[in-house]
Amino acid sequence: MSELTLKTITELREGFRGGDFSAREIAEAFNAAVVAGRQLNAYTVETPELALEAADAADRDRTTNSLKPLSGIPLGIKDLFATVGVDSTSGSNILKGFKPTYESTVSGNLKAAGAGMLGKLNMDEFAMGSSNETSAYGPVMSPWKRNDGGNAALTPGGSSGGSAAAVSAGLAPGVTGTDTGGSIRQPAAFTGISGIKPTYGRCSRWGIVAFASSLDQAGPMARTVRDCAIMLEAMAGFDPKDATSLNLPVPQWEAGLTTDLRGKKVGIPKEYRIDGVPDEINAIWDQGIEWLKDAGAEVVQISLPHTKYALPTYYIIAPAEASSNLARYDGVRYGLRDTPEGGNLDAMYAATRAAGFGAEVKRRIMIGTYVLSAGFYDAYFTKAQKVRTLIKRDFAEAFKQCDLILTPTAPSAAFGLNEKMADPLAMYLNDVFAVPASLAGLPAMSVPGGLDSQGLPLGIHLIGRELDEQGVLNAGLAIEERAGFTHRPKRWW
Repeated sequence: MSELTLKTITELREGFRGGDFSAREIAEAFNAAVVAGRQLNAYTVETPELALEAADAADRDRTTNSLKPLSGIPLGIKDLFATVGVDSTSGSNILKGFKPTYESTVSGNLKAAGAGMLGKLNMDEFAMGSSNETSAYGPVMSPWKRNDGGNAALTPGGSSGGSAAAVSAGLAPGVTGTDTGGSIRQPAAFTGISGIKPTYGRCSRWGIVAFASSLDQAGPMARTVRDCAIMLEAMAGFDPKDATSLNLPVPQWEAGLTTDLRGKKVGIPKEYRIDGVPDEINAIWDQGIEWLKDAGAEVVQISLPHTKYALPTYYIIAPAEASSNLARYDGVRYGLRDTPEGGNLDAMYAATRAAGFGAEVKRRIMIGTYVLSAGFYDAYFTKAQKVRTLIKRDFAEAFKQCDLILTPTAPSAAFGLNEKMADPLAMYLNDVFAVPASLAGLPAMSVPGGLDSQGLPLGIHLIGRELDEQGVLNAGLAIEERAGFTHRPKRWW
């Protein structure tokens, strides 16, 4: 493996601009790593030619002193983002072979900033999953292994599992992810990297295949907090094509980074001390509290009383929105079409959706259709929306007492593939700490805090006020510096 693939985005940017290596050398190193890492199944499509094309442009720009913010940096793009002329399938059979004639705003922003594209990253089908096992392309394998001497394949988390595995294994220096209920933060925690979900509306949803429109938000995943800040600056911004896009200037998050948290108050919600969570999860949480104290922050106890309702609320609202969004996949306009011999239009619809959607997608469509049905709309969907309002209100009250909130990212370290697929409820519980911030539309980030007794990464989770990505990034950087997390998975692939 080339030494270049061990570097962060910050290090690659500085080395390239300083003339230590060319952009083409960077692209070639990562293209080779993508090929060598195919056993992980992190990429669904490889685009080495696009990475080299952007690299050559960056090398030319360097000679004319006209570099862009991400010149020389190749990235992986989650398969949820539309990329012109490149398969964009959302991990589903129903969209296999779909090549958009348009570019998502976020990936377009990254290209405009000079970034190249290494390929499209594997993911849970339509972002529905917490282990990357629902993908039509098969599961992604984590580059991490337990230190118990066994060889069990572990999940990298989901739905952005391919994204997380690619960064952790050195198959990309940075990637895009999307987060509906924890799909950036949980896989970041499982693989020992950083990932931030910005405030809802910071990044345009235009050109991102919709799962749950009131929850979906794009964000970056990378090895360090600074790298996430660099990427987020390029990704964010107002987009008139997205009605939920925030018409606000993009802050200079990288320039604003600091680890001095004096004068800041960090809230510790008592409701996040959940029975049955391993002692190691609570221990890394307690360690995070001490690190933030060391950075100058004052720690206060807070209450988020409706936290216990967040997960059931999410699993009513998200499937309801999914059942509406996925109605467009019917075999008529694009994607898979299954036409039974002698069948009518209804038979074509049924056959196409039966063949094109996986079991988890079908489950959520059925749940969503049920809670939106005439007899149950008020009993389930309307009530869930009211509880969501109460959850938002809890956060608003909490932020009168503190500036940031600290919690664990996930209730466990990475688990084995096939360990929880037979029990959807056990799988859904993986998002218990991440979902509340998603329902409230708040910025939230996971940074690696350490390893558990089996040698697997554990994440620490930060939640900020609406639009306070800077505060979240700063606290994340303070933890990152004190944790000194430099662990890498041992190469076995």
